[in-house]
Amino acid sequence: MVTAHDSPSGSMENHPSQRSLRGLDWFNFFLAGILTGFGPFVTLHLTKQHWTKEDIGFILTISVLTGLSVQVPSGELLDMVRSKRPLVAVGVATIGFAALILALWPNFIPVLIAEVLLGVTGGFLGQAVGAISLGLVGHDGLPERLGRNQRFSAIGGFCASGLMGLLGDFVFTNAIFYASAALAFPTLVALYLIHGSDIHFARASSAPAGDYHPARPPRIARAAVAPNYRLIIFASCILLFQLANASLMPLVSEELARDRGSALVVSALISVPQIVVAILAPHVGSEANRWGRRPLLLIGLGALPIDAACLAFVDNPLLLVAAQTFSGISGAVIGVLTPLIVADVTKGTGRFNLGQGIVGTVSGIGAALSTTVSGFVAQRFGAAAGFYVMAGVALLAVAVCWVFMPETKVTSSKVEVRKKGGAGGYDMRSS
Repeated sequence: MVTAHDSPSGSMENHPSQRSLRGLDWFNFFLAGILTGFGPFVTLHLTKQHWTKEDIGFILTISVLTGLSVQVPSGELLDMVRSKRPLVAVGVATIGFAALILALWPNFIPVLIAEVLLGVTGGFLGQAVGAISLGLVGHDGLPERLGRNQRFSAIGGFCASGLMGLLGDFVFTNAIFYASAALAFPTLVALYLIHGSDIHFARASSAPAGDYHPARPPRIARAAVAPNYRLIIFASCILLFQLANASLMPLVSEELARDRGSALVVSALISVPQIVVAILAPHVGSEANRWGRRPLLLIGLGALPIDAACLAFVDNPLLLVAAQTFSGISGAVIGVLTPLIVADVTKGTGRFNLGQGIVGTVSGIGAALSTTVSGFVAQRFGAAAGFYVMAGVALLAVAVCWVFMPETKVTSSKVEVRKKGGAGGYDMRSS
């Protein structure tokens, strides 16, 4: 019998090089830059091409639906595949190609193809960053590592949004997507800096320490992951959060495009939350070990209804930008805690990435419904009504977390691995 709190026996000992850790820093930085070119800037670009709200909402919904359909298979793939970097490289190249499509052919069918490609790869890359991070530093080092990931992502998003805002206002909106495509090259260079040998295969799937072969870590049955109570409640909170959050920036971007047409204002709306995330994310990571996960989760969820209410009441661009501070608080907390809580509830199961896929699927459902519902409400009752509805949903997320969400911080990691007879399988038990 081996327990996860014992000293790992050889296979789990791993000390990542500084080159790999720095490579992950810069990978987060440039990946965020690529993805910044999508989202609100897509909405701005298509609105300037005289697309209707319904068509924009439909395209964004298809992208999200495509993304959620591959979340669970992507998680399963990341748990099973030892060499994760080649898969990530293909995903980065695909996003660059999608950006070129948006720049060159802003018509319905090409844009639909680009958004489907983005949906397939966007969620997978987020999971891959979590898996690589866990494989490099392990569960104990994960909170601080996730805070660092979010800081570099936020800085990358901030720099990219400023550049793309200038390009959209002083060149043309197509230039935003040329810039996104160009950022694929430094992203791939940063990925190359991460040594594949530093990414511990068993640890990247949250397998327990033990005397098993490092290429064949033990795993619990797939069917045992989804019924986990803590995972169900957390996924419910994230569903409601995304239902309220995903459509806020697209809705603001549509209104700005029709009233003022400024890519710089959109850029500022993106930049302020990124600055807040860059400042707060490392502190969220460190405080998650001191305070626990639940208090921070309540803070992150609670900032969102305030943000939505501000967007409903305020129409001055400067005040809108200031109100995005609350979006930054939510982004910092949810960005760090989502993979961390999944790692908590799947610790010792060997199914971390499958757990990420389940939460990602639920999150995608919320995001898909958000753009559709808010677009419908805004089209018929006005943008303010759309913001009010989203604020109400965000308050419901806070209520669910307050009443039902338990603390997930692991205080005793006694995950037992028992070698079974016969087929040479493993039986894992938690206490």
